[in-house]
Amino acid sequence: MKFVTSDRITLDYTDEGIGQPIVILTGFGGSKEIWHGQVSVLVTAGYRVVNIDSRCHGLSERTGKGLRMSRRAMDAYELIQQLKLKQPILLGNSMGAATWFAYVSLFGDQSIKAVIDVDQTPKMINTTDWPYGFKDVTWSDFPDYFYNPLGPSTHKHIDDTTYKLVKRVAKQSPFDEKATLPLLVDHAFQDWRDVVAGLTIPFLIIAGENSPYFDSAFAAVTARTAIKGQSVVVPEAGHIVMAEQSQAFNQALLRFLETLE
Repeated sequence: MKFVTSDRITLDYTDEGIGQPIVILTGFGGSKEIWHGQVSVLVTAGYRVVNIDSRCHGLSERTGKGLRMSRRAMDAYELIQQLKLKQPILLGNSMGAATWFAYVSLFGDQSIKAVIDVDQTPKMINTTDWPYGFKDVTWSDFPDYFYNPLGPSTHKHIDDTTYKLVKRVAKQSPFDEKATLPLLVDHAFQDWRDVVAGLTIPFLIIAGENSPYFDSAFAAVTARTAIKGQSVVVPEAGHIVMAEQSQAFNQALLRFLETLE
């Protein structure tokens, strides 16, 4: 399906199932196909799943416009309004989760049922008061560090079917990392800890125990700052938890969703 944003960029998304809506965003350089192992499970469980390719990602339009977190959040907001989704659950991995922090910063959480963060710290830069950033990156490395390859994101091979779907999309619509770097730098600059602390709705972090990007201890530390926060660490999983350990991830996800009913 296609949606045109207010600044005339065409986004690609899927909309499956009926019931409580869940809106999904993936991370930098990713496509919505990475959630293959979750969509059918959620639809079977009675949810409506809206899975979005953000601008410049997946099958959505490539553009030099709006390469910032606030615009990503606005894109999602506009689609949610267009689809008239009521009290959606917001689910995101990596930059996708950070986009939902930007969303809450802009629009509040009154119209949201819950937020689910998959392996994304609220602050990417390590400081004396926050040692849970991206790898060991500090302000002295910023922004130059992010102009270089970030290294592998996974701990183990992702599910075979998901891998094939992701590769098919990458071949059909290649991601232009160099052109999209301003978005990564904007992402790395942000500090969403105040947004997390201000959440009044249920908030779950699912972290990968073996994430190459983050110390999984960030999950419990971050969750404790939210009024209704909780965390789960999935063993033998890297940054792409939902595709590396889909069964364990889905179990944790469904357990949390059941508490919202």
